[in-house]
Amino acid sequence: MVIVHGPPAPFPPASPPASELYSPGALFTWPELQAMASDGVLTQLYQRGYLPPGTQPTPQLRARAASVLISPAIRQRVVAGRMTAAWIYGCAAEPDRLALLVDANRRISSLRSTRGCTFHEVRLGPFDVVSLGGLMVSSPLRTSVDIALHVDAGRALPALRALLGAPELGLRLRLLMRAVEATPRMPHKKAALTKLEQLQAGPAP
Repeated sequence: MVIVHGPPAPFPPASPPASELYSPGALFTWPELQAMASDGVLTQLYQRGYLPPGTQPTPQLRARAASVLISPAIRQRVVAGRMTAAWIYGCAAEPDRLALLVDANRRISSLRSTRGCTFHEVRLGPFDVVSLGGLMVSSPLRTSVDIALHVDAGRALPALRALLGAPELGLRLRLLMRAVEATPRMPHKKAALTKLEQLQAGPAP
């Protein structure tokens, strides 16, 4: 077991502190953690990340759970983005595969063998990335722009509504529309603006 945050807990942890994320490591294997989850000692947050029962998932905890699946060798070279970032912010269902952004200035070919992830070569600005739970994540605005541009409407619209409806993220539909309009030479810009117009025509987020 690896305790990503907080002091080590005894085994079996009778009352694990609520802020901790548990994942396979030197002390406990994944099957052992799965058994603990079956016994009700832990609950699964995502893939190999587990929480004490009753713990409220936060963006930081979701980011830590995602980071468990990313090799430490590349963790500082990638940014969780698109629907993965929306899930980290609590605005989308958990992803089957992690969507990871790689800055165009870095080489992406060496990363493609990583399992359980999809990689997207992009250009990232200084305000496009935030740090959560030891993982770099695309900012709420960059996440929303990418979802509008690159995700099909069936999945994009609910996620965008949720992102715009989360006051702690500080997003506004008008700001998002301006950001999409400002993206240069994007083949899906028209479709993205159509999605945002659908949001504008519906209930205010």
